[in-house]
Parts: sequence; C-alpha cells; structure tokens
Amino acid sequence: MKKAVTQAVIDWEAAMAAASGAARWAEEAGIRVNVAVVDAGGNLAAFVRMPGAFLHSIDIAIDKAYTAAGFGLPTSAWTEALAAHSGAVREGIPLRPRMVCFGGGLPLRHEGQVIGGIGVSGGSEHEDETCARAGLHAVDLEI
Repeated sequence: MKKAVTQAVIDWEAAMAAASGAARWAEEAGIRVNVAVVDAGGNLAAFVRMPGAFLHSIDIAIDKAYTAAGFGLPTSAWTEALAAHSGAVREGIPLRPRMVCFGGGLPLRHEGQVIGGIGVSGGSEHEDETCARAGLHAVDLEI
C-alpha cells in the first residue's frame, strides 16, 4: 500500500485575516489594491477588492499569489533567479500563463512548509510587496 502525502494549507480564517491585514496597510498608505490569498495548491482562499483599485489588478493579484505559492519564492525574486539561466529560460518562464515575475507576491510558510501565497496589485511593486508583508504579519506567518 502506498502512503498518502499530507500537505498543510492556510485555512479560511487565516486567509481572510491576511487579506484584511494587507488591505488595512494599503488604506493607511492611501492606495487602492486588490489582495488575493491562495492555498498551497494555488486555489483562491480569500480575496479583497478595495473600491477604486484597478480592474486588471484583480487577476494580477491572484496570479502573484499563485506564482508565489507554486514556487515558494517571492515574485520580486524572479529577476535575480532568472539571471543565472539561459536566454531561452529567461524569456520563456515569464511567458507561462499566470506567471508573475515582479513584486507583490509572497509565499506563506508555516514551520518551513509552503501553505499558500498572498498577492497584492494596485500600487507600485514596493507598495504591493509591503502590503503583502503586512498580510503575513497579520497572521504571524513567514515568507
């Protein structure tokens, strides 16, 4: 008999708290963003859309969270991560569907294991990542 593999995922309460924490930081900063939290499988677990946030930022936030959860890497780290690879990889990876290679997405880890991702879109890359970090801090998670 084969063993089953279990994987921890962020629960709905923590997902909502993380999304709310990111939106609260954005509101205090005077920016309008969309915030997405996904579980370890990339499935949407929570979403907050602030009135006035860019419509295209909805999908961008979701894809940032998906990318961060899928690779366990902040989306802002992709420029450096790709630099060591061939031109084909540097050009090909960013063209993958739902792949985001700029700031605003962070993996969510608990006890070293990726349990999801958070993505923020609507501000600058720096503002988006700062919002995402505020979401992590709201639920005491690490990157």
